[in-house]
Amino acid sequence: MDTSTPLPIALVTGASRGLGAAMAEALAKTHHVVAVARTTGALEELDDRIQAAGGQATLAPMDITNTGAMAQLCRSIYDRWGAIATWVHAAVHAAPLTPAAHLSEGDWTKSVACNVTATGILIPFIAPLLGTEGQAVFFDDPHAGEKFFGAYGATKAAQIALARSWQVETVKTGPRVHILTPNPMATATRARFHPGEDRDALAHPRDEAARLMAELT
Repeated sequence: MDTSTPLPIALVTGASRGLGAAMAEALAKTHHVVAVARTTGALEELDDRIQAAGGQATLAPMDITNTGAMAQLCRSIYDRWGAIATWVHAAVHAAPLTPAAHLSEGDWTKSVACNVTATGILIPFIAPLLGTEGQAVFFDDPHAGEKFFGAYGATKAAQIALARSWQVETVKTGPRVHILTPNPMATATRARFHPGEDRDALAHPRDEAARLMAELT
């Protein structure tokens, strides 16, 4: 890869596995990727794949619910690069399926913290880095109101509602906010929701990343 011209910066939150990792790999063809996730080992494996393909990445092993850490990361991005071109938000907490009346406090608290609160904190942190020309990407996964999906469905719906508000607020001013709906994929998250499902019939995250990237152009 020719690096004589600085690459635009892509921030991927939730980059360690599944669609987030696949999006990071796809973006690394044209961007320097800042990959955020809690799992250091999975981030290092992602970095190996990106480097093997000739790309560049900076690893940020941190929890998006740690407000101080995310504030410091955004400050560091600003100090080093000044801006980012793309933010892909793929981080999600998928609580176990359970009847609403049996929902544990811990699963509910984690779902709200990751899927809702962190998103509401990150948007104000990252919007200045995106400026008027950048783009933010969210992934819808509509399960609100379905039986046993109480924690995941409610908090994911709240996240997307917030993203839609940001989307309509920035139509004239930027940044561009995209809300994309992936096809069912063979990911660990889906396996938790649909154990025993025929994974061969599901899309590969890499193929979905390529399809979704085409929607951004």
